[in-house]
Amino acid sequence: MPQLQFYLKNEGVRTSTEFGQLNISPDEEKGFRPFQLMVSSIASCSLSVYRQILDKQRIGYEDIKVTADITRNEAEANRIEKIHLHFVVKGSHLDEAKLTKNLELSSKNCSMVQSVKGSIEIEETVEAIELN
Repeated sequence: MPQLQFYLKNEGVRTSTEFGQLNISPDEEKGFRPFQLMVSSIASCSLSVYRQILDKQRIGYEDIKVTADITRNEAEANRIEKIHLHFVVKGSHLDEAKLTKNLELSSKNCSMVQSVKGSIEIEETVEAIELN
């Protein structure tokens, strides 16, 4: 089981991984904000699983971009209540119905989405952009 170690620093917290040091702070100028890391974990996990599914099914695409819209509740410690992930898939001969079905499958297999199930609403939509 991987173990991360976190240390207090003047403006927040830091941790190190094999990829380098990660600074976490409530001040964006001094590090990543905790909610940004939470949303990034969910979005990147979902995108990675989605890509694996598309690749396994040999569905061709040029690029995939994800936009995350976050709804937070200021009255409850500014908690994240909803994350809407909008996937934009660029390619040729894309089947939007198949892309949507695969996105649903991806959500069921993404460990980060499943970890917040029941506490954060995750909505995922997909848009196909045809390239000529």
